[in-house]
Amino acid sequence: MKTQSGGQAAVEAIKNEGVGHVFGLIGSATIEMFDALYDMRDIKFIGVRDERTGTHMADGYARATGGPGVILAGQNGPGTTNLVTGLAQAKAAYSPVVALAGSLATGHVYRDAFQEVDQETLFQTIVKKTWTVPSVDRVPEMMREAFRVALSPRQGPVQLNLPRDILAATADYAPSPAPKQYRSHGSPAAPDEAIQEAAALLRGAKRPVIIAGGGIKNTVAHEAALELAEALNSPIVTSPGHGDAIPFGHRLNAGQMGPRGNVVASRLVKEADVILALGTRLGFNSTFYTYDNINEQAKIIHVEIEPTAIGRFFPVTVGIWADAPTVAKQLTAAVANAKAKEEVTAWTEAYVKERAAYLAKRDEDADVDAFPIVPSGLFKGLRDSLPKDATITLDAGTLCLQVTDALNYWEPQSLFTPLDFGLVGFSFACGLGAKAARPDKPVISFCGDGGFGMTLSELSTAVEYELNTVTIVMNNQCWGAEKAYQRDFFDERYIGADISSPPFDKVAELYGAAGYRVERVAELGDAVQAALNCGKPAVIDVQVDPNALYSFRRDSFKHRA
Repeated sequence: MKTQSGGQAAVEAIKNEGVGHVFGLIGSATIEMFDALYDMRDIKFIGVRDERTGTHMADGYARATGGPGVILAGQNGPGTTNLVTGLAQAKAAYSPVVALAGSLATGHVYRDAFQEVDQETLFQTIVKKTWTVPSVDRVPEMMREAFRVALSPRQGPVQLNLPRDILAATADYAPSPAPKQYRSHGSPAAPDEAIQEAAALLRGAKRPVIIAGGGIKNTVAHEAALELAEALNSPIVTSPGHGDAIPFGHRLNAGQMGPRGNVVASRLVKEADVILALGTRLGFNSTFYTYDNINEQAKIIHVEIEPTAIGRFFPVTVGIWADAPTVAKQLTAAVANAKAKEEVTAWTEAYVKERAAYLAKRDEDADVDAFPIVPSGLFKGLRDSLPKDATITLDAGTLCLQVTDALNYWEPQSLFTPLDFGLVGFSFACGLGAKAARPDKPVISFCGDGGFGMTLSELSTAVEYELNTVTIVMNNQCWGAEKAYQRDFFDERYIGADISSPPFDKVAELYGAAGYRVERVAELGDAVQAALNCGKPAVIDVQVDPNALYSFRRDSFKHRA
């Protein structure tokens, strides 16, 4: 037994999980935890400027490591309410963020005390679980519960409140069990009957397609998915935001499908006669919930770890509640001796030619000479200059949405986006968390000028902790998506769409980072290389044509068309 304060026990529990970094903002409510972190040589604390962006850092860290990301909000009340946006974002991405928040002393609850907020009620709808440590002797137990819930399928954020009097009190604690002693082991496989039924559909298909989603990406199971695709000689597409689920260079990888994907991948899904949805919900970003983006006549095999997702938006022929990589391996074995079908060979050969022509035309049509820079030229310059092993983070917004399928993602788990939460102000902070997790990898974060302006105070964090990411600000002096809608559907009645910002390259230098300004595509490659080699965080302010706007959600304005 060891006598410790509740704060020391909480930090010991974080160490027991093998977490290497904790992101947070100091506050008096959890000062005992910060004091315990002072002596914890196995954990690096990264002090942030805002709890929201700190949560995005923990989110990026979790996605990059495949483990939990920890954010510590030191103060109850305002320190804790600042977590809301970050945790809602993490929930949409199924990211295992563990949010630890200071809380009122137990004797002050329900007394309208200083900074009192009903923190459990506040977070109920945006995390997997929110609760409060009831007594000092149960701190280790509640901490284990936090990590267990966050990491259990389907993963997601949790929020645990730690009252200040409980953190200050002491108790005698037994040694903590190893994480493997209180977490599930293995992955659920599909029953043989379901595998045989799905295999029969795939063997009989003339135009098969596989959709790889987060269930493949987040488990780094591209090899299992590709073995199945090769066994079937089937094209494989990825759901939006998961373009890195399959390496770009594989001949069967068509890229991202759906309203925000490319025309080749989207056509495959709209014409396929059998669709294997492998670890994807077939949700909003993939389909807009309409048969405009998926063949209504197709037979769907839906594989998901979350049973409520199966057949939720589209009726399925076979629904399989199981782990996507495990099912991919089972199906590969089941179709291993299938005879090649002429129709499938023709379907795939036609796709390969179309994909090659699409990529070639994408480069040929890119306007690299336009001044100001237009998106097609910008993206061509980026494809030519970004390192193949880069980790890419994105915001939402019209330019970042175009980047989603305009870049080439050569390595699995190299693309981190807001996904269905559509958050502006995510990318830069997420990139800092990813860099903490992958210090030897280049991390490139894409933002619009509006999104970067929301979060640029974290340049201090980047410089202080040597989180040397490269942030590319696509600066078009407006909120681009909204301005495009005002242009296309509201007779150019612009209000609130145009914004002004200081020169971000100069702002970066004031913070102690490196700054670069790009006005022509020809300057981009040198700027990227210099930023990667400068040995400090870097910001590249790219001047983009404010009139080069694109309306993504045209479906939302059909009534005005």
